Amino acid sequence: MKILFLTNYPAPYRVHFFNELGKKCELTVAFEERPEEQNEREMSWFNLDFKNFKAIYLENKKIYSIKDRKHYKAVIAFSIKKLIREGNFDHIILGGYATLTAMYAIQYMQFCRIPYWIEIDGGIKQKRNFIVHALQKHFVSKAKGYFSPSKPADEYLESLGASKDKIFRYPFSSLSKDDILPTILTTQEKEIIRNKLGMKERKIVVSVGQFIPRKGFDLLIKASKQINPDVGIYIIGDGITQKYIDLKEEYDNLDRVHFISFKSKNELEEYYRASDLLCFPTRYDIWGLVINEAMANGLPIITTDKCIAGLTLVDKTNGKIIPTDDAEKIADAINELIISENLDELAKNSLSKIEKYTYANMVEDHLRVLVK
Repeated sequence: MKILFLTNYPAPYRVHFFNELGKKCELTVAFEERPEEQNEREMSWFNLDFKNFKAIYLENKKIYSIKDRKHYKAVIAFSIKKLIREGNFDHIILGGYATLTAMYAIQYMQFCRIPYWIEIDGGIKQKRNFIVHALQKHFVSKAKGYFSPSKPADEYLESLGASKDKIFRYPFSSLSKDDILPTILTTQEKEIIRNKLGMKERKIVVSVGQFIPRKGFDLLIKASKQINPDVGIYIIGDGITQKYIDLKEEYDNLDRVHFISFKSKNELEEYYRASDLLCFPTRYDIWGLVINEAMANGLPIITTDKCIAGLTLVDKTNGKIIPTDDAEKIADAINELIISENLDELAKNSLSKIEKYTYANMVEDHLRVLVK
């Protein structure tokens, strides 16, 4: 079976999935952009270990705004047309529909009556103006089928014209089976890691992501003033700006908010395992893979009602869902869980819930649909 998968760039979790899928089929992956063309990511973040699939970097044209000629706003790769026309693929899967290249590919395949699938990492149904909604529906509604990771994403696709019986669920993740702890760590095991990392506080809350407004780290910093003084807060990610440094100086009167720059997957794993819980105060995430990764390391989760991974994987048995944009609710949730006698039970439930969210299961759920 020959499969073409179109995606934007070699994100690490995608490449791991492609390597696993490529064991079961003849897979070609077309990337719209090269890693060095990306402005928002550290080069070390990308995964270029292409083992079991053919990788193609499409020739693209960059689109700049009139005012800013230094950083392009989008790319379009017209070369996707030739690849589709000459590739003789059994299935073509688009990792989303909203890029210019994906829209160009869809328009070409609709004209030539070539079936295609759309896969999304997540989505939230929302009101849009008539023209935007009509355009989205044009590109989405005529697909052969859809791969969706959650109920909110199903509803999002249905709002754009997807038939419910053509939507197939898959467990979106960034984990292999070996990434998931067999059991939660003991207090002594955590203490060894904390000593290595130089963590002095009695309890540890970790948060992970880019330092951008959408991730809500400003709210977590503001909440620190009301959080139990024994708790250390470690925010890990790239893009730390003066804004966050100023907020820390204003709100962190106990000096227990720590900014940690970008860490590799193995380094980040140590921070997860040293911690007592993850707080991910995002204002909006169509998924949020840090939820998967923290759960795989045995952490209870606090996140918002605008995080689809949270809405899919978190409930009162392994954490808390809180409203967005509410620093007080963040502080209340952390204070409640961090001293809970059931913290270990919440951690165990996170491990149990995340077991099926692996690359291997992602592949099996895809092939179960495609081989019909």
